[in-house]
Amino acid sequence: MREKISVIVPVYGVEKMLARCVESILAQTYENIELVLVDDGSPDQCPAICDQYAEKYKNIVVIHKKNGGLTSAWKAGVTAATGDLLGFVDSDDWIDPDMYERLYGTMERYDADLSMAGLVFDYEDKNYPPRREGNRLEQEFYDEQSWHALFPVLLNDGSFIGRTIQPSRVTKLFRRKLVEPNLPLWDDRVSVGEDLQMVFAAALDARKVCVVQDYYPYHYWYNMSSMTGQYDGKYLGKIKLLRERLEAISDDKGIYDFAPQIRNDFLSLAVMAVKNEIWRNKKDSVGQILKNVRSMCKDPQVQEAVGHHTMNQIGISVKLYLFFIKHALALPCYLVTEIFFSLYYGIFARIQNRRKHG
Repeated sequence: MREKISVIVPVYGVEKMLARCVESILAQTYENIELVLVDDGSPDQCPAICDQYAEKYKNIVVIHKKNGGLTSAWKAGVTAATGDLLGFVDSDDWIDPDMYERLYGTMERYDADLSMAGLVFDYEDKNYPPRREGNRLEQEFYDEQSWHALFPVLLNDGSFIGRTIQPSRVTKLFRRKLVEPNLPLWDDRVSVGEDLQMVFAAALDARKVCVVQDYYPYHYWYNMSSMTGQYDGKYLGKIKLLRERLEAISDDKGIYDFAPQIRNDFLSLAVMAVKNEIWRNKKDSVGQILKNVRSMCKDPQVQEAVGHHTMNQIGISVKLYLFFIKHALALPCYLVTEIFFSLYYGIFARIQNRRKHG
């Protein structure tokens, strides 16, 4: 019998979409699959739905736990899983029927530790076309030497958010040995970049890696509230924690100095944090938002990052924004962000209106 794949699904507050996710996993052409549903203290009907599926299908395992967040749910799922191979799917998403067949087939061909594909952003509003996202990995197979040769650009290739490896855990199939030993390195507190801390640790332990090229079997459900975004006044603190954890993982592995790349990644996210404060903060006055932006720009970690980054493949617009941040010029940051997003969403609104009216 072929190796067992355990697919771990954290479940919270998705009673209207859970069936779509579960059915897509049950429909996999790869037959030896165990489905681990982790009810993370969901307040709706999800716990009952999970139990109903477990009663109907012998290959479904359900865990009910106190709410602890995504990372704690993944850990619980990994601990309960019995497969030698591990996959992850989010409960509001779905996958194509041959996803694990193809990921496993490529993994088996090369005797790899890690197999990966791409994903598709599917928007709730059908006026927005699906958008694909893959890895910046050109080869189908990397042995240990060629994989380690990518370490200098693994997290940042010198461009803005220039991650060579696509950080989503859901597009990958892992050998258990890449995941289980790294559970202590996954910090439950991380709520921005949860996937990155998990995939980063696993990738550093991989000896052989394969990529199913031009293949996008994972469907990431993008609702309109996600698209326009929710304001998070704690975003900067969250990415500072992510930076701390990535540095801890790099130090723990001790096989390459990723500090400059981690700094570049943090700075990219810091730019997004400033834009989040300007565009999404609807509760504060403009004056207060400018104070918040100025304070964020003057943050010691932000100033250290903007003063020592090594991103040499960024465009004029990013360079200009970094100049504003370096000198804590809150008003230019505000004006540029307002103009950009007003134009961006204005164009989308016009396209949507045009499609609706023929």
